[in-house]
Amino acid sequence: MHWCLKILPRCDTVRPMKFYSFLLPLVAAVAPVLTAETGDAVYQKRCSGCHEQTSDRIPHREALQKMPSSRILRTLDSGAMMSIAFTMSRDDRMAVASFLGTTASAGAPPASAFCADRSVKLAATPAASWNGWSPDGGASGSGAGSNSRFQTGDAARLNIDQVRGLKLKWAFGFDGDVTAFAAPTVIDNEVFVGSAAGLIHAMRADSGCLQWVFQANGPVRSSILAAPLLDAPRGTRHTLLFGDMTGWFYSVEAETGKLLWKVHVEMHDSTRLTGGPAMHDGTVYIPVASWEETRAGDAGYACCTFRGSVVALRISDGKQLWKTYMTGVPVENGKSPRGTANFGPSGVGVWSAPTVDAKRSLLYIATGDNYSAPATDLSDAVVALDMATGKIAWSRQVSAADVFSAACAGGVASGTTACGPDFDFGSSPILTRSSEGRELILAGQKSGIVWALDPAKKGEVVWQTRVGVGGTNGGVQWGMATDGQRVFAAVSDIKRLRQTNPNDPRRSLLDPKTGGGLTALRVADGKQEWQVASTPCPEGAPLGCSPSQPGAVSEIPGVVFASSTDGHIRAYSVESGKVLWDYNTMKDFDTVNGIKARGGSIDGPGAVVVNGMVFVNSGYPRNGGVPGNVLLAFGPE
Repeated sequence: MHWCLKILPRCDTVRPMKFYSFLLPLVAAVAPVLTAETGDAVYQKRCSGCHEQTSDRIPHREALQKMPSSRILRTLDSGAMMSIAFTMSRDDRMAVASFLGTTASAGAPPASAFCADRSVKLAATPAASWNGWSPDGGASGSGAGSNSRFQTGDAARLNIDQVRGLKLKWAFGFDGDVTAFAAPTVIDNEVFVGSAAGLIHAMRADSGCLQWVFQANGPVRSSILAAPLLDAPRGTRHTLLFGDMTGWFYSVEAETGKLLWKVHVEMHDSTRLTGGPAMHDGTVYIPVASWEETRAGDAGYACCTFRGSVVALRISDGKQLWKTYMTGVPVENGKSPRGTANFGPSGVGVWSAPTVDAKRSLLYIATGDNYSAPATDLSDAVVALDMATGKIAWSRQVSAADVFSAACAGGVASGTTACGPDFDFGSSPILTRSSEGRELILAGQKSGIVWALDPAKKGEVVWQTRVGVGGTNGGVQWGMATDGQRVFAAVSDIKRLRQTNPNDPRRSLLDPKTGGGLTALRVADGKQEWQVASTPCPEGAPLGCSPSQPGAVSEIPGVVFASSTDGHIRAYSVESGKVLWDYNTMKDFDTVNGIKARGGSIDGPGAVVVNGMVFVNSGYPRNGGVPGNVLLAFGPE
């Protein structure tokens, strides 16, 4: 998709992640085979050069040996050291964390963070919910999810005047994290949200107090889908369905936080389950993606062997019903200049939540690029899968021959002499009906183009409209919203500046004045109704501030919510694009759980609006943004 992480040659600081064109030579090569070294060997190769120094800015090995290994692993997975660790296999990260750290627990939330009444009760028919990636995910379990990210007025319980007066009600800090990237699910007065620490939190929507926590194997950023358990009396027990960023997928009882089952849906060690699941008729559908394209920046890495897929599991017990890969089996197809084997085809990850078309019994997904040659015909495409069998019913590729990886920083992709533009899809397809009654699939692409396809004609292109410049970190990143009349698309279009300060270790900085923009298009024909430019960062803003708007858009009647890398969450009029409300999250917060917390850049799921409240996570240092670790809840005065 659009993450770029790198081993860095200097140890005087931890640098933010870099754009591919500014990647530096690697200090050490990742082993070209997927086998873990001993923790001692990993430490000597990858860590000792920094952590054997005496420096106020770098914890010495002796300090690391007093930390819980789970905390060290979290720091490598999604914390301050992720820019160094992402080219390492997870087995190597686990090995070095175990070698360095203690077996002590990283610590549970304090007792004061929990509610006096910890019971969780979900109604058989909730009065209001935002269940999964979109509010139409189907709290009843029907899963009739169009992924419109449109919340009805009855469920939103917010009007335009109330939005103008939104105030912070409470803040919740994610202890020890530097990123807050998970999508909250809200059902009546219950919130379920993951974290970079891999903790699932069940909490009260009105107060933010905890009811229970569950520890997953890895970071959890995907949305959580709640469904009733069919073997229990109606409305008495529910499951929460979600994946982590190591390839595990879980079913956890919503009322208690008890694990019901978990399945490792993909064994490749670069797997990440970023997109939320979808469900229909007792089956949950899981999109599978990977960060392996980043590892290809290491000339010693054998790129690439990951294959994107969709996996169907039975909700009752986790049994796999089918798995459909998006490429064929990779085979060796040459050598790199260093003599490392190249493999392909590969890639075509599925980064976003699938969309259910119950009428046609089809599942729509949007796919990523190829990581290595040969290019395949399912990359950068909208693909329709038969929900019962997983067979491909049709596909519509909109950008051909898009082979891209971190190796393209040197001008040559692994196994090919040409690099694609990295125009994959990171956002979910939206199934909607225009005001004229025509069914359409809407898809926003990193190219900066919004597409409308005809589901009745195997994805035939109806219209296409450019809303942004596009690029590796450009275009539509995480999601659009529509009410059937208009579709709203925010763009990233991050611009980077070369570093000119010789004393600053970062090789590039985010341009604080360029990027972003929100556009309203008519669903019927793609004509632009309005476009609102982003707001440049003010003078003196923190480094990492950018006006880019990669986060997903959300809509309620009359109002569209969009977030920004500058830390702002804004509400706009759907009629004109006028800003109705603007809140800067890039500051310190007093939290209900007593954890020190600060907001930062906002990226990923965007706002969740339900039952008179607006929820948003703040903190996203990936791509060079500003770190943060807070969940914020707003309500009218």
